Amino acid sequence: MAQTAAPATGASAITPISLKAIAPWAVFFGILMLVLLYFVGAEQGAAALISGEGVHEWVHDGRHLLGFPCH
Repeated sequence: MAQTAAPATGASAITPISLKAIAPWAVFFGILMLVLLYFVGAEQGAAALISGEGVHEWVHDGRHLLGFPCH
């Protein structure tokens, strides 16, 4: 049985997104992830930017989930 493909009518082609359009968002999310990694992994003790235990308590469970020691 022979099959023929019918031409697409009204279907639009998917256009690729350029690297210039993605780069600012990639940099933004990369910096955001580094800041979050700092707060979860290193914000306590002598290297703390924020004094007190507030940040430690907010990220305590995430720290254990990711395998960072905290006590």
